[in-house]
Amino acid sequence: MFFKLLKYIFNAFLSLIVLASLYIGYLYIQNPTVVARIASMMMGEATGELEIVKANEAFALSAGSSENISEESLDSAIQFSKEMGSHALLIYQDGAVILEKYFDGFDAQTISDTQSMHKTVLAILVGIALNEGVIKSVDEPASNYLDEWKNDSRKLITIKHLLQQSSGLDYPGFSYHPLSDFNQLMLGEDVTKMTLQQKVYRKPNEVFEYNGVNPQNLGLLLQRAYGKRYADLLSEKLWQKIAEDDATVILDSEKNKMPRTYCCLNATARDWLRIGILILNEGKMGQKQIVPKSWISNMTIPSETNPNYGYLTWLGTEHQENRIYNPKSTATGFHSEPFDDRDIIYLDGFGGQRVYIIPSKGLVLVRTGATQMTWDDSVLPNILSRAIDKN
Repeated sequence: MFFKLLKYIFNAFLSLIVLASLYIGYLYIQNPTVVARIASMMMGEATGELEIVKANEAFALSAGSSENISEESLDSAIQFSKEMGSHALLIYQDGAVILEKYFDGFDAQTISDTQSMHKTVLAILVGIALNEGVIKSVDEPASNYLDEWKNDSRKLITIKHLLQQSSGLDYPGFSYHPLSDFNQLMLGEDVTKMTLQQKVYRKPNEVFEYNGVNPQNLGLLLQRAYGKRYADLLSEKLWQKIAEDDATVILDSEKNKMPRTYCCLNATARDWLRIGILILNEGKMGQKQIVPKSWISNMTIPSETNPNYGYLTWLGTEHQENRIYNPKSTATGFHSEPFDDRDIIYLDGFGGQRVYIIPSKGLVLVRTGATQMTWDDSVLPNILSRAIDKN
């Protein structure tokens, strides 16, 4: 009896394996690119071809002492970051790096997947394009550059609507199904096609809906406005002026070569710190004004549809314990308590990838690392802000 039961269990298990293999084979036949990239993602590998964003003239980072922040507070920040599986924790205050901590197995050359932190960099590029006259105004129709929108209701969408995630464009909701539109957008081989086929389902400036479609359209818009590849633009206009190491963007395919501009700018923690310093210094690095001061100011003005969002950049204007991204998603950003500093600005990458900037404290924090769905946004900024207040 016992052996018969074992045989039954073994046969059932074998049948499940066969069925699973057949199903995966079916999915692969339907869309080999997406299925292969899901497998790559599960193994921690790149989900597309990488294109290099060249660095050149690094803004020098000065090391300093933690005179304004106690060792106890720094230890608390390090401990929290360690518990969260961090790769790096960098703290910059009043013109100097006062902590550069890398956790086991990681160092200054580690390039972590920082997800949607790219969105804020994209907003910076839009400001540069505006300053150079390549884009006339944030209030002009995006259809001036996206011809596919000229003859339908999308012609009412402005560049500002895209920057503030209030365009009213539809977007794929999260789905586990490998063949879903969501995975086509995230992992498919033609991100432009997936993006441009999204239609308006709300009026512009009616509802805040954080998604990847708006910034992907902006990336396409910049390429068309300049007549250059996005990686070359990012390198020429920004990365060569501030960064120490080359970065990469992920292309949808070798054929289409469109980068995913809603995410996936892979760079070192030190170079993400430089992005934070650029925002802290209102677009200036050393003696060079890289981005107009007025643009950085505009990026951090609360939008009409969300007081905690500017131009592809998060703000701490009003406390929300569970910060909502969009109505289609149950994912939220958790804040166990209000930010002590309401002038906080931050870059938010999925799973706790963060750059926090607190202008009133001259403070920039960078955390990169393992994906943490329970990331608490209030912890690190408040630990360090309170330490400065005590000093």
